[in-house]
Amino acid sequence: MRNGKAILWMIVLLCGSVWSGYAQKTTTAGQDTVMSSDSTVTAVLSAADSLPQPKVTLQAFKPDPNKALLYALVPGLGQIYNRKYWKLPLVYGAFMGCMYAITWNNKNYRDYSNAYFDIMEDYRKVLAAEQEGNRYEGPWQKSWTIFIRSGEESNYVSNSQFQENLKRRKDYFRRYRDLSIIITVGVYAISIIDAYVDAQLFDFDISPDLSMHWSPEVTPKTRYTPGSYGLNCSFKF
Repeated sequence: MRNGKAILWMIVLLCGSVWSGYAQKTTTAGQDTVMSSDSTVTAVLSAADSLPQPKVTLQAFKPDPNKALLYALVPGLGQIYNRKYWKLPLVYGAFMGCMYAITWNNKNYRDYSNAYFDIMEDYRKVLAAEQEGNRYEGPWQKSWTIFIRSGEESNYVSNSQFQENLKRRKDYFRRYRDLSIIITVGVYAISIIDAYVDAQLFDFDISPDLSMHWSPEVTPKTRYTPGSYGLNCSFKF
């Protein structure tokens, strides 16, 4: 009985030893496989890093004059395309000033124009009433009475000097309104021309070295011309 138990324990120990050896061999083989795979990936990455990388060259910006001309139809957009952002306050400031001048002169022109035509209409009513032997006392048009004190309408409606002043002011503001429109068109044209010319001369050499250079010069004597001494001047621009 004891011999049977001893034999059984020997068989169990022998199987455990065999299984342990197999498991250790399998684990070692797996580790070798992983290490081999990692080595392969590292080798591939190293080879990829050693390859010459393509050079990326950034082209220098150069605006197209035709595109600048097209964009300049919208005020300021041509200057933005040319990357001359410092000109935007000048362009928009000029346009805002011109629009303010047009609006202000046009408002005053309309006020004095309505006042002049309305007072002439009231004056014709006064003349018609006087021809009939009556006295016209109103109602008066408000457009011209705002320029005088209240209650003195009858004294001013027949005043030729007051009528002439209204007409003169009307013509004055109309003239400056039209002039403001012309200046606005000029500013618009200048902004377009500026964007186009700026794109044309974008890479033009404007070196600040515009100084004069001079150097002594000696002309050797020949059989046909005598020798001479002098200075050679040149302008660099």
